[in-house]
Order: sequence, then structure tokens, then C-alpha cells
Amino acid sequence: MGGPSDPPEGTPDGAPGGGEDEYRSVVFDESFVRAARLQEYSAQERITDHAPAVRRRPPLRRGGLSRQALILVLLIAVAFGTAIYMGVRHPYQNPAAEQPTEPLRMTVIPLAPQGEVPGTSDVERLYARSPAAQFRIGAEGVPLPASRRTAHFSDGQVVTALITAKDYLVRSALDPGVLTGGRTRPVRVLLDSGQLDQFDQSFTRPTADGRHAPTGWLVRFDPSRVELADPRIRVQGSMQAAETDSSTLEVTTDHTFVYALRLADGDRDAEASLFTVRRELHFRFDRDDLRLHQAELAVAYVQAGPLSCAEDSADRLHPLLAGQTAKEGGPAGTDPYATGSVPALCGSLAKGAQPAL
Repeated sequence: MGGPSDPPEGTPDGAPGGGEDEYRSVVFDESFVRAARLQEYSAQERITDHAPAVRRRPPLRRGGLSRQALILVLLIAVAFGTAIYMGVRHPYQNPAAEQPTEPLRMTVIPLAPQGEVPGTSDVERLYARSPAAQFRIGAEGVPLPASRRTAHFSDGQVVTALITAKDYLVRSALDPGVLTGGRTRPVRVLLDSGQLDQFDQSFTRPTADGRHAPTGWLVRFDPSRVELADPRIRVQGSMQAAETDSSTLEVTTDHTFVYALRLADGDRDAEASLFTVRRELHFRFDRDDLRLHQAELAVAYVQAGPLSCAEDSADRLHPLLAGQTAKEGGPAGTDPYATGSVPALCGSLAKGAQPAL
């Protein structure tokens, strides 16, 4: 039976009405009509303009994508400009070029005793009767000072410089393996890479030229002659940090180390004597040094005694022990016309610097 809209006889075969169902799902909404490439003229337009029944519409211009691309480009440009501005204005930005590493300048002055070196088998009494009686023991004698940020370096960077300088002092003057064991690596790893060649040459070809004396880098004794009578080394001194320029921090240290030494013959009851080393060191740090926990040792001024001025103290220190006196004669003469040489220096160890036994 046919539907309400069908003729009583039904839809004839092949009639146009029979295929309407396949177009019922097509909806000609407004967007479809507006997007059509062909548009029919109105009756008035055809009368007045004698235009054809339809006209071709210009393609729709879609400006949304181009606007989004323009906004994206502007955002990228703003972000890039901000990054450049912050990089230029940041107070701790790395400089374009760091200063070259300079070689260490060192001075080692032996101090000869006035008379016989005092000694006793009682090490505690030895210290108690000396100017080192109130010194602290070991690394406790190298405390970190109060620190504050500078114009171009943060609090953390200043503290890092001070800690690195302290580590250098402890390893180079308090480590038993360095003092009498001949070790150098604990000190070497703390140096700026630009000074490693100078450091290595100082130990392979030591010379008293103000550049290549091992005793300018660290404290070490001749283990065939002396040994530590007490591993508790007395220390006292000071250290401070300051900014020298926008790319460099400098730490200055001034410490006195006092060692109890005795003859290296295995006799534990042998008399011990005191040996004093005063070291004034200047460290420099750029930002790479701070990041790597390394330092550039710029200046080392060392005074040590009791020593004999006739002994060569460039490679190792040869202390005068209890009961010994300095040999006659001073250091070897220096030719003032020889380039690269430094004057041979020797001082006198005051009587008050020795224990009053």
C-alpha cells in the first residue's frame, strides 16, 4: 500500500519521483549556498544589466590562517628579544672572553736559625713553649671567613672560591701523603688547567727561578731525612675574598703552619723540633674555575725555617732538626745579567720564633 504522498497507483517505474530518496539526506544550508562558485542573478539584475542567468562568484578569502601565522611570528620575535635582553642584563652572565691564565709567581725564602735548634722528646711541651701554643690543629686552623656577594658574583660563588682556596691549603700543607709521601695529584687537581704545564714542569725539572720550585706550590720534606713527630699540625691565619673585576674573584690567604719533626731513623724517642712555614697565597677565580672547583694560583710568598741558607730549598725542604745549626755560607750567587733568574734570598729566624726550652 502506498504512502500518503504516493499516487493511488503507486510510483511508476522509471518516474523521476522514484529516486528522490537518495537526495533527501542532502541539506543545502546557508554555508553551502554561500560557498557555491556559481550564483544566480536576480530578476531585476537580469532586466537592468542584461546579465546572464548566473555569475561566477570570486573565491572566498580566508584570512584566519595568515593572521594566526602573523601572531605566531610576532610571539617568537618577542620571546627571542626578551631572551637577548635578559642575557645582556643578567648580572652573573659569563663574559664573552675570559682573561688568559697567568703563570704562578713564587718566592721561597729560607730562614736560618741563630744558634742551635731547640728540641725535646715531649712534643706537647715543645708546642706549649712556642708561639704556636694557641694555634688550632689541622684544618680547624683554616676557618672560612664571613662572606657576602659582590657586584658581579653571588653569595654562593664567593663561598665556592673560599672553600676551594681552603681545600688547596689543606691538601698542599697538611696532607701527610704530600708532606712526606711525594704525592702531588691532590694539589694538581685543584689547579686551573692553564697552570698544569707549569706545575708538571716544576716537579720534573725543578729550579729556583721564581716559576718552577715545587716548594712554591706545596710543602714537602725530604722523607729520607725527616718525618712527622706529631701528625697534629698547628695552623693559624686568615683569608678574605674580593672582586678584582667583573669576571674575576681573588682570595688572599696568609697562614702559618708549624710542624713537629724528627730524624727519619725510626727512633720514636728521638728529640723533636719545630719547623715553621708561613705561606701568603693569592688565588684567582673566573666563572669556569668556580664551576669546576679549581683555582688559579697567582702568587706564592713562602718563608720557612729553620733551614740552612746553603741548602737548595726549591725541590724539597731540608729542615734543621734538634741540636743542629746552620751551615756557614749563604745561598749561591745570582748573575744579574742572566735573564729569567731571581735573586737568591735568605733570612734569619728570630729567637722568639723557636720554643723556649
